[in-house]
Amino acid sequence: MRKIGLLVAGVAALGVALGQANVIKIATQSPLSGPQAALGEQIKLGAELAVEEAKARFRALGFDLQLVPYDDQANPDVGVANANRIINDPDILGVVGHLNSGVAIPSSEVYARVGLVMVSPANTAPRVTDRGLPNVNRICGRDDVQGPVGAEYAVNNLKVRNVFIIHDKTTYGQGLAEEFRKRLEALGGRAVAFVGTEEQANFVPIINQIRGARPTPELIYFGGIYSQIGPFVKQLRERGVRTRLMGGDGLDASEFVRLAGKENAAGTFYTTVAGPVSAFPKAREVAQKFKQRFGKEIEGFGIYAYDSANVILMALENAIKASGGRKPTRELVSQEVRKVRMEGLTGSIEFDDKGDNKKARYFVMQVAATGNWADNKLIRIIELAPPGSR
Repeated sequence: MRKIGLLVAGVAALGVALGQANVIKIATQSPLSGPQAALGEQIKLGAELAVEEAKARFRALGFDLQLVPYDDQANPDVGVANANRIINDPDILGVVGHLNSGVAIPSSEVYARVGLVMVSPANTAPRVTDRGLPNVNRICGRDDVQGPVGAEYAVNNLKVRNVFIIHDKTTYGQGLAEEFRKRLEALGGRAVAFVGTEEQANFVPIINQIRGARPTPELIYFGGIYSQIGPFVKQLRERGVRTRLMGGDGLDASEFVRLAGKENAAGTFYTTVAGPVSAFPKAREVAQKFKQRFGKEIEGFGIYAYDSANVILMALENAIKASGGRKPTRELVSQEVRKVRMEGLTGSIEFDDKGDNKKARYFVMQVAATGNWADNKLIRIIELAPPGSR
């Protein structure tokens, strides 16, 4: 085992030596194909816009700045395979990603082997940062805060007590649903069911469970992604079940309306760690640039990916200066990321010793009847520190 480890280290060192002295790359990892591509593309495009804006600055420093996107397909195995390709490209000095916590966790352990920094715009599972990896950071909030935010709104504002809880069996979806349930029960509410499903098409059996549940659910909570929740809501409403619905930030995509149908989606509540453009006055100009450049509207995770890329870019510039104008090491860039203090589009960004943003925002939203995602109602913004932050 020791010989193999030395061989790997030697190959890694050779890879650094073969890097291009004047090229610096930032990678993205997110689903660019498959049912979650709408959210994954926002991450790629948000980072791409930030990199394009920074190219001239880096050219003045003597470097050709490039973005290299990777499609992780929302699949942990694909994410890890991509991560191994990424660490073998010595010109990649930072990663913006991922969308799915279940992909980010194993992939980030690959990055950690070579000290490659990751800044996440979207990964909310507590374990992402609770492992204490020095190269892992996120600017968004956490499920162990987001879940309770949803439960508190449901109990205190919607005045519900009995909730039918569904999750998609993923690290993200199940974790979020569990955190919602814990806070719901602490507030005196009741989970009349806690059901996990990987079903993507036929939700009739679960709908029948909802109809038969006692006491009658006053709210359905679904911890999952829009690609699954959309068809579920469509079938739910087609079968006459009008029970109110709430989800987390996996629902935060305009594709939800297309999949569920405008009338069926209207009124759905969701919490998100990535607020809409309307929540960020500084984002309006960037939103216009995004629309002009890519021909589509920027959504929550696009804004957060833009900020995540700019965190890495600031750290890179500081690392170049600390290296006397030379190309910095991955380890130095990672160290500089932890030192970043900046005002992004999304607010203040500063990391604690685990890599969590010291103050993250959480948003309670409601889907508009118009079907236009930009018209969704912003109900509440809550800014909270992560648990145990110092």
